[in-house]
Amino acid sequence: MDEREMMTYGKGNVFAYRTFMEPVVASRQIPESSFKERDNTVFGIDVTVEVGGKEFLSSFTEGDNSKVVATDSMKNFIQRHLATFPGTTAEQFVHYVAHAFLEHYAHIETVKMTADLLPFEATVTTENDEPKISDLVYKKSRNEKLKASIHMERREGAIASVQQMSELTDLQLIKVKDNSFVGFIRDEYTTLPEDGNRPLFIYLNIGWTYEPGGEEEDGFVAHEQVKDIASTVFHETASPSIQSLIYHIGLRMLQRFPSLKDVRFESQNRTWDTVVEQVPDSEGKVYTEPRLPYGFQRFQVTRADLENERQSANIGVEESHR
Repeated sequence: MDEREMMTYGKGNVFAYRTFMEPVVASRQIPESSFKERDNTVFGIDVTVEVGGKEFLSSFTEGDNSKVVATDSMKNFIQRHLATFPGTTAEQFVHYVAHAFLEHYAHIETVKMTADLLPFEATVTTENDEPKISDLVYKKSRNEKLKASIHMERREGAIASVQQMSELTDLQLIKVKDNSFVGFIRDEYTTLPEDGNRPLFIYLNIGWTYEPGGEEEDGFVAHEQVKDIASTVFHETASPSIQSLIYHIGLRMLQRFPSLKDVRFESQNRTWDTVVEQVPDSEGKVYTEPRLPYGFQRFQVTRADLENERQSANIGVEESHR
């Protein structure tokens, strides 16, 4: 048995665009978000595909290309399957194409595919001298975006989904007050003052993994709703730290979406440096960009965390009734 851990190849930056697709409809409504559907008139993706299997060993060790699917063919496969894709979301598309790869090429054992959704936003035009949303002209957004990934493999002749996950990347949020950072270790290396009421500017990548089959039973989670949950929890929480903030965002996501197995965070503290402490006759201050380096956090919130919080809440209720 070959014990090699890495033996794959693939294609990156496979761009594909399709027009006039059906809208993306939220699988469920949640109180933190007004999102119901996303216009899908322009559906754009940037795909990376990586395939593997023991049949490819000779291509590395002997230069034998008899089992090699050219990466240019992979590009064509992905782009042409966008025309026959029956779904509406990037998550559904990577599932559809990865499964098709394994069906079409019997010697491929594993497929990993990631698609960055390239968001387009509607523009404004006029009709009878009144502003209206154009259904023809769209602008490419440079805001946060969705990344959808899947790992599929062949198991005893059947095609199985090993893991499906999504990620909201490049979300940037500023809360102008009611954030604190106090009580941390103070020693001979500490120069940072404690602050009981600071602005907090964070960069967030939020990833969520689906329970096996959860995306089919309960539907995919719209990244617009994830963004709204993050901003809602940020607004509601007098946060003592970024660590505490992302933990509670993760709990809220797991509470709202039973299809999710866990939620993962990569966060950065990009809080501004103060230039002017008090603007006359105003609550405001003047800030500038923070000095490098920056602080960061990585954390995973699981179903076990949510259950522990529920048990703690139940114990608190029981004790209050005694």
